[in-house]
Amino acid sequence: MTYTLEQLRGLVAVAEELHFGRAATRLRMTQPPLSRQIQKLEAAVGAQLLNRDNRRVALTPAGEAFLAEARRILAIAEAAPELAQRISSGSRGLVRLAFTSASTFGTLGRLLNELELELPEVHIELFEMVTREQIAALAAGDIDLGLARPPFDPERFSSRILHREPLSLAVQEDHDLAHLDRPVVPDDLVTEPLIFHSQAKARYFYDLVVSMVPLSQERVVHTVSQVMTMLWLVSAGRGVAFVPASAGVVGVPGVVLVPIATPIPEPVELHLLWPRQSGNPALPRVLAALGHMML
Repeated sequence: MTYTLEQLRGLVAVAEELHFGRAATRLRMTQPPLSRQIQKLEAAVGAQLLNRDNRRVALTPAGEAFLAEARRILAIAEAAPELAQRISSGSRGLVRLAFTSASTFGTLGRLLNELELELPEVHIELFEMVTREQIAALAAGDIDLGLARPPFDPERFSSRILHREPLSLAVQEDHDLAHLDRPVVPDDLVTEPLIFHSQAKARYFYDLVVSMVPLSQERVVHTVSQVMTMLWLVSAGRGVAFVPASAGVVGVPGVVLVPIATPIPEPVELHLLWPRQSGNPALPRVLAALGHMML
């Protein structure tokens, strides 16, 4: 079955005008070529689509059914160039975004809401990954954008700071440290069992805490990679844990966050990270839409 868009347009015009002369005028052609188009269309379809005599033109039952499909095909064909242009310009498409679990504590949701408002036709596909996994996925082209922790290789990736926040201490709500009238200092922690970040799987937070809060590693009773796991271990009375201040939105029962004295008031950083070379036309539009969210 082979037919052309011109033949489909001819059928639609005749079906709507129910007159070959008026349909030909509408299509800016003469009647004989239009009649030949319909004949060729019927031959391609293998069914009579129109009943015609000297006085009237009417669709056959097969013609009625085929007319609906002809209109659908024409609508798709007419929309295709605009769709291609919008994808090429980046106003429509797909961006694959990876995020760390801690970035879900407010930042990820605000980012997605902003993109839905600014670029409603760009679909964001989400992947939860630690920073190390994000870097590998960006390098392989498996994702387009990451919410990750520094440091990054500036020769391979571009990045912008999206969010800064304090480092906090998660303790049980009836713990003595929950009732201080000042920030916690290292001397307050000398006898506390510590729930610590894994040096292998949560290297950013491990290095950050070690540099910000000098303390004895002998007090570490658990090492884990996820902030949520830390909070639940604190809730179970297993120790105290260093977490980003935004973790307070989680509301784990029996756990409160208290401030820690650190040399830098807001040492915890979250960055947008993307490859310097990307073939995704939607990525620059996403970065521009998020520009006012970046520090």
